[in-house]
Amino acid sequence: MDFINSYAHLPEKFYQRINPVAVENPKLIRVNNSLATELALDLPEDDSAMAALFSGNTIMEGMEPVAMAYAGHQFGGFVPQLGDGRAILLGEVISNTGKRFDIQLKGAGQTRFSRNGDGRSALGPVLREYIVSEAMHALGISTSRALGMVTTGELVFRERPVPGGIFTRVSSGLVRVGSFEYFAARNDAEAVRQLADYVIDRHYSEAKSAANPYIDFFRRVCEATAQLIARWMEVGFIHGVMNTDNTSICGETIDYGPCAFMDTYIPNKVFSSIDHAGRYAYSNQPNIGQWNMAVLGGSLLGLFDDDVETARAIGEEVLETFMPAFKKHYMVRMCRKIGLNSADELGFQLVRSLMQLMQQNHVDFTIAFLELSEDMNRFIALFGKASSIESWKAKWFELIAEQGDSLAVVQERMRATNPAYIPRNHQIERAIRAAEDQNDFSLTHQLINILKTPYTVQSGSDIYMAPPKPEEVVRQTFCGT
Repeated sequence: MDFINSYAHLPEKFYQRINPVAVENPKLIRVNNSLATELALDLPEDDSAMAALFSGNTIMEGMEPVAMAYAGHQFGGFVPQLGDGRAILLGEVISNTGKRFDIQLKGAGQTRFSRNGDGRSALGPVLREYIVSEAMHALGISTSRALGMVTTGELVFRERPVPGGIFTRVSSGLVRVGSFEYFAARNDAEAVRQLADYVIDRHYSEAKSAANPYIDFFRRVCEATAQLIARWMEVGFIHGVMNTDNTSICGETIDYGPCAFMDTYIPNKVFSSIDHAGRYAYSNQPNIGQWNMAVLGGSLLGLFDDDVETARAIGEEVLETFMPAFKKHYMVRMCRKIGLNSADELGFQLVRSLMQLMQQNHVDFTIAFLELSEDMNRFIALFGKASSIESWKAKWFELIAEQGDSLAVVQERMRATNPAYIPRNHQIERAIRAAEDQNDFSLTHQLINILKTPYTVQSGSDIYMAPPKPEEVVRQTFCGT
């Protein structure tokens, strides 16, 4: 396999050249062999050699490890220097399809961006990111991927001493909104241009033919981000920390920290332990997506036009496309969830009225749509004695009849978009507890395997479909730093 690192060919103010800090006794937990095959990676066969590779103890020929520089708005407040404080980009590989992917280690040791942190990751966040990112991929949602994970043989100190781990992440690109902010905040117009040229060349080559490639680039990032958030909303996913430094310019889900999938449908649900004001609540994700795009547009203004007012007007015009794009994608996806073959306001209103009933009756988000796909009696039973669900059912049957499809066709359509399995937070916590407390990774492997085929009901796996019992509910999640 041939490693390159095109990002390391940018000027050195874009990164710090630094090797991972070696760990004491790395042990392989899991390697994603199917992804390795897609990436045309020739991995060592020996587990200890793979552990050395996935821990950063071994650096392969062609790798040019760097920690990337970026800034970011964190919970709305600007931090002028963040950067990879515990992650190191090893380089890029070209997949079997000719696409370029970054490979990065998370938890690989201190860099100059660590801000007094230890540069390490606890084992729990490593397991969570592997499980959730691969589940997102199986759901068909644009995401970074999991290539491997190891224990380090060392403890890290958070609220208590816990085992350390290192996660190997694969992404189509790791440039963030905060990458542009970093240079815009320093009034380094040339660096903003260099970064934009790099990203356009690698990710948005179609923009090169536009009258102004930078405006077209901004438009395409807005569209990709709007579509991504629509997909999150479709499955009840809450990213948890949509800071601009966690917002990819590729329209890809990255930086799985205090993320979770909803159980009971609560529109203002928050999981992050520090999101006290609900900035990143489930229902606010589209607004934050647009806010983050406004920050990106502000960083690019100098590339839109030499006249500040003209540039601002151009940026605002592009930004105004975000919400219509989000609504278009969201309407299509949500109407499919109730079996409609097209999306219009009438169908979307039916979706919204169902979700209102789900909220009022404390119904599980995933189970509601799954049972509508599978069994009408079980679906109705979810709502207890609510007569309003019978009224909704009548309107739904009426709309289904109008589109001319049989119930069997409608249910087949719904099964293709309503998962039976999501990475339930209580199941992830079960797996983490077994791994951290007992060095038992069997629950982790079982959960990952179940989530590979989320749309197919698997015999003997009912426990992974079920919502948590009251005593199993996880109300908060935490980032790994």
